[in-house]
Amino acid sequence: MKLLRHGLPGQEKPGALDSTGKARDLSLLIPDFTPEWLAPEKLNALAAIDLERMPLVPAGTRLGAPVAGIRQFVAIGLNYRKHAQEAGMEIPKEPVVFNKALTSIAGPNDDVTLPPGSEAGDWEIELAFVIGTVARQVTVGEALSHVAGYCLANDVSERDWQIKRGGQWGKGKSFDGFGPLGPWLVTTDEVPDPQAIPLELRVNGEVRQRSNTADMIFSIAQVVSHLSQFMTLLPGDVVITGTPEGVGLGMKPTPVFLRRGDVMTLDAGPLGTQTQRVI
Repeated sequence: MKLLRHGLPGQEKPGALDSTGKARDLSLLIPDFTPEWLAPEKLNALAAIDLERMPLVPAGTRLGAPVAGIRQFVAIGLNYRKHAQEAGMEIPKEPVVFNKALTSIAGPNDDVTLPPGSEAGDWEIELAFVIGTVARQVTVGEALSHVAGYCLANDVSERDWQIKRGGQWGKGKSFDGFGPLGPWLVTTDEVPDPQAIPLELRVNGEVRQRSNTADMIFSIAQVVSHLSQFMTLLPGDVVITGTPEGVGLGMKPTPVFLRRGDVMTLDAGPLGTQTQRVI
């Protein structure tokens, strides 16, 4: 299934795409896609709904992040070989882990507001996964059984705050709206191989990033297992898994950063698309 949430910020209702790609409202049946609704038995119940009998979501309705009640927003850095190369950094021996603030989470097409004085706003297309069942010290072999689904993410970053303010990445990645998620959560039954997802990001129509999750250094299963060794992953937790080459900071000979009025468009094949205007 492709699960979504529609409506104004803070007033989102649950929905899903039907077989023809139309968004249907599920708020008559369930309150929201909170963490308990990501358990396998709940997802099976959702899959049994005859979506064609549910009300249509009006065209043009805003989409929010596809999951409500997120408790942890974890990020992996330098997880693509070519991106590590363009950053001039060694291939990590284990995943680089940091956190983004929950208040950075936004809908897939919401405007991105640069903070006052920002001169180094940057883009990062990423694959996100959402935990469905508690994962604590799990093996790589069992890791994917704890994932409820996948979605597209943009790890928007302000590089001056990330790099020049004490080297704490979360500072440059936690501004309000710096974590667009969606347009929908694609359940794992529709993603047979998360290491085969195409990723493309354009700025003002020009391709900046074009890659595939096959270039990841650490697979989704490895990331889940690694994180679960030192933190308990809870249902509803979102993990974004790194970005491929092509970020503005890595452009040669001179980095290129976001300016107000720019438009970012992201495409992840079966995970859908995003469009964000920079203001």
